Amino acid sequence: MNPGSTTLILLSYDEREALEKLIPLVPFPLFERVLAIDAGSTDGTLDLYQAHAIPYVLQTVPGRGNAFLQAQELVETERVIFFSTDGNEDPGDLAKMLGYLDEGYDLVIAGRFVLSGSCSDNSDDFFRIRKLGSLSYSLLVRLLWGSGVWDSCNGYRGFRLASMKRMRLDAPLHEIELQSTIRATKLKMRIKEFPTRELRRMGGAHKPTAKTLTLAWRTGLFLLREIFLGKRPLAVAHEQRGVKISL
Repeated sequence: MNPGSTTLILLSYDEREALEKLIPLVPFPLFERVLAIDAGSTDGTLDLYQAHAIPYVLQTVPGRGNAFLQAQELVETERVIFFSTDGNEDPGDLAKMLGYLDEGYDLVIAGRFVLSGSCSDNSDDFFRIRKLGSLSYSLLVRLLWGSGVWDSCNGYRGFRLASMKRMRLDAPLHEIELQSTIRATKLKMRIKEFPTRELRRMGGAHKPTAKTLTLAWRTGLFLLREIFLGKRPLAVAHEQRGVKISL
């Protein structure tokens, strides 16, 4: 494992429309390794990866959190950054995230709220329910554990791999973002949040597990679980999964 080396993980599920526009914007040369984790796309996403010589693996267990956990077992670099391929996340922030990881932070989060210069995409959230929910959960995490983070639920984040493994994450869906923020705080890790401008989707549609009420319900359950766990040993980590990388 090379000191300072980083893997960029691309997360996808039927995102060809967005990926065609996004790939030219991603600074791939900044990373020692790039790997896509795909949840079983049937729209030509995998063909696009092959055309651009981007290695990919198919998820063995569905769910965004499970994609994080699968990546954790595959990454061989010192750091890892997770990047969604729907176009919401600004590829221009990848260099900033690398810079903060270089400074020694264990967890780096792109924050969509409160911080000067930050902005969230509310184009499909007319009543700002998702934004309000994310801010509310983040405020609770600040009050309960002193995280200092305003956007505990954003999935655009990077980890030092050893720190990520210490968190012993086990959330299967989008709630893994909140869980990792809480556990990094419980373990007194160094967390850096910086402002990002969330962009509009470049194509495709929101997946069922990313719907507002589903996110709110599941995230709330995992917040309660972390309160119940307190300072007790964290949940048992996921078992390693055998996977085959395709190119």
